[in-house]
Amino acid sequence: MHREIQKMREIALVYLDRSGGLHKFVHDCKKYNDSNQSYAIYRFIISINPSDIAELDATLGNYILHNPIQATQIFQSVCFVAVKTLSLIEQLQTEAQISILLKPTHLPSLPSYVLSLSTFPFNYTSQRFYMSEGIAIAMGTVTKYTQGARFLCTEETCPFSEGRFKYIRVHLPGATESATVRNDFVCALCSSPLQEDMKFRVLGDKQIVEMIDAKVLKALKGYSNDKSHFRIQTFTVFLRDELANKMKIGDRYKIIGIPACVQNGLQATACIEVNSVQLCKPNGPSFVSDNFKYLLSLTSSSCWRFTAILANIFASQVVPPGTYNTLKLAVLLSLVQTCEKENADYLDLLVVTSDTLVIDRLLNYSICLLPRGIRHPSSSEIFPSVSKDKHGTGSASIHACSAALAKGGICYIGDLSSYKKDKLELLQSVLESRTTTVFIPGKKYGEEADQQVTISVQTNFWSFVDVDSSSKKHTQKDNFLIGQMDVSLIPPNLLDVFGLLIYNEFPSCGLPSPLIHHILKKAMNPEAMLYKVSQQFQTQDYEEFILFAKNLHVELSSEAENLIQGYYLASRRVRRDSINGSTLSASALKILISLSKAHTKLSLRKKVLEEDAVIAILLLESSLTLKHGKSALCIAPNPVFPFDLSDENSLQQRDRYLRECHHQLLKFIAAYCPGIHINEE
Repeated sequence: MHREIQKMREIALVYLDRSGGLHKFVHDCKKYNDSNQSYAIYRFIISINPSDIAELDATLGNYILHNPIQATQIFQSVCFVAVKTLSLIEQLQTEAQISILLKPTHLPSLPSYVLSLSTFPFNYTSQRFYMSEGIAIAMGTVTKYTQGARFLCTEETCPFSEGRFKYIRVHLPGATESATVRNDFVCALCSSPLQEDMKFRVLGDKQIVEMIDAKVLKALKGYSNDKSHFRIQTFTVFLRDELANKMKIGDRYKIIGIPACVQNGLQATACIEVNSVQLCKPNGPSFVSDNFKYLLSLTSSSCWRFTAILANIFASQVVPPGTYNTLKLAVLLSLVQTCEKENADYLDLLVVTSDTLVIDRLLNYSICLLPRGIRHPSSSEIFPSVSKDKHGTGSASIHACSAALAKGGICYIGDLSSYKKDKLELLQSVLESRTTTVFIPGKKYGEEADQQVTISVQTNFWSFVDVDSSSKKHTQKDNFLIGQMDVSLIPPNLLDVFGLLIYNEFPSCGLPSPLIHHILKKAMNPEAMLYKVSQQFQTQDYEEFILFAKNLHVELSSEAENLIQGYYLASRRVRRDSINGSTLSASALKILISLSKAHTKLSLRKKVLEEDAVIAILLLESSLTLKHGKSALCIAPNPVFPFDLSDENSLQQRDRYLRECHHQLLKFIAAYCPGIHINEE
């Protein structure tokens, strides 16, 4: 066995030399040596490529993958000999002072190396490397732990009572603080008690993170076609030293680490000591279905027809084709305008309706088309909250709620009128800044000072308001402007920060007969395909289409930019009152740009044209009319879909209508903002 260990040490040295690890080790030793200070431990990180190691020596490769703690001792011996041979650290006395952390670059792509967090049993006894993947749903504050400590014999006549670094305790994966530092260690020479030399205690950073299998996102949609059953269990990961603060709440990560079981009183917690963390970036499909491609080719003569037909036939599993077209177009625009980038173009929707059941079904169906579509349960918090860490550290732990889990997707919060004033004020603040702040009182959580943690909120929000409920709870005002709706239940400032306010086309007293027939047939046979388009354009086709479209990078053309700016400046001059000045919020320009880009993506193009800007302006003007009444632009009540789309003639009629709107828009800009140069048709 000794000969085999010696051979693995030689192979380890060869690998370090070939991979550049030895050069890095020498550089790290120089930092310690230049400090001229003695340490209890000297910590080194060694990056290991298991494939390269296995090619050099299969035994060592197997050792690293399946006995990482023993493999660490092999590299520890090699590094100690290198330090002594090359005189790299003069202060180093014993091999125990060398602390090695092996970091595998990857693990073999085999099922036996994947630790599934939704299957039983959870294998935490093997003490070897596993790879796992999950979402960070709770994060503790960074605290300190003992990396290593030096102990001395309390017997004065014992040679180990001073000077030498004989007794060194180093943290091992899964070990608690008491395993590294406690008062019942005894001297191997004289059996006297050992006492820690506090001058040489080495502290490191530690952060506890709760993760959960990404399958939980399916359970949080509220509705899904997936009928499979699975078990969901959170698991604890420990991030230490350079890995602390490497995770962000709500993000999805791939980790490599060693599972362990941590005892906290009578409670045992399965956990993973993480060695490496990698952010998982979602990869959208590189294709759309042939049916969508064919539809795109048929409608290539017009920049408006493809998206019109998309909206017309969308969600035919929930509502009949041709109903709620404006809302469905807005939903599709919001779906493709989702991403996990900072300062992204967000598009939030607020629907005013009296058909809450139908609208709820439509919105719930739509969020299921995204990997990160979350249906917020009313019993929980929308935004991250803080509580005491459950692992006995006494520190604060920040919990991800619906908005954080919907990162890069949609957070559907249901009926807005069901929330209290403080929740609505917090929602307004988040929609304005796209951040939320968690306050951590230091006194409560064992810290010297209070802390404020700012968390980015990168999601679109959907909600609806029951117009009948609004009229019952509030006395209606008499001074409404033409086109303005009674939404006095919602604070005006909150209305302004929602990107679009949509009013559904059909009042509850006059549901169209196709919708009534659809509801009755679905009640009798929920799985039935009632329309041919439901078979031609299935839910999976829409999922692939949206994931492809949302990843398109689009740019504004100068013509579209001038049209948007002209409309915005003209509207600010037109929409004014004597008390508050312009009623058009500063965020309206961002919303216009976001809508224009979204329509371009939905059209599978990469350049925003004037035609995209026209749709964006009509949608926003319709929203502003509901909020503040009509303006001098004076658009129709349903400007984007003024006709039923039943055949080719109706599409041509709509194109002519939109061209007239474009011309009317140019005249509006020329009258109220003459300084903007726009090309006349």
